[in-house]
Amino acid sequence: MAGKPKLHYTKGRGKMESIRWLLAAAGVEFEEQFIETKEDLEKLRNDGVLLFQQVPMVEIDGMRMVQTRAILSYIAAKYNLYGKDLKERAWIDMYVEGTTDLMGMIMYLPFQPADTKEKNLALIIERATTRYFPVYEKALKDHGQDYLVGNKLSWADIHLLEAILMTEECKPDILSAFPLLQAFKGRISNIPTIKKFLQPGSQRKPPTDENFVAVVRKIFNI
Repeated sequence: MAGKPKLHYTKGRGKMESIRWLLAAAGVEFEEQFIETKEDLEKLRNDGVLLFQQVPMVEIDGMRMVQTRAILSYIAAKYNLYGKDLKERAWIDMYVEGTTDLMGMIMYLPFQPADTKEKNLALIIERATTRYFPVYEKALKDHGQDYLVGNKLSWADIHLLEAILMTEECKPDILSAFPLLQAFKGRISNIPTIKKFLQPGSQRKPPTDENFVAVVRKIFNI
């Protein structure tokens, strides 16, 4: 299992997308083995390579890693994106958990019944602008630095940019009241490895559409 990390997941964003983001930001090339049918998933399960019978699964450094949070924190630590000490790591964890909560709401929106989508979309926008983005805006204002933690690029910055772009897909002007986050978005988007990932043709996946929802429901019996 040496060589490039190998990612096992469906051909869409889901819980793997933040892992793709983090590897790409670290400048790490990776391969993807897509799960396209129920049989593909069953084969992984029957081969005994999924610790809890679940994906995402990433083959890296001789391990078959599962559980999104475990995979992300391993990659962040391995590529020096996880702070210089325990306190910085704690701040990174807190910031990441916030953006994880926000992105989770967006991730599940396409899978919800049509009659609740509008209400849940309004809730996402309300939470983003009153609960989550004010925290990151204040953090940048209070320390006056380019990055969220330790004045150095970390997992927290990469995750926040991913969250910002996802919320802008819901409401393009969502950062209108957050000038420091607007500047942050511009800075982080222009880091060469991230800029490359944001270009057409990269391994970044498009927003979830109805066709992909149907594929996921079929694979996972949901």
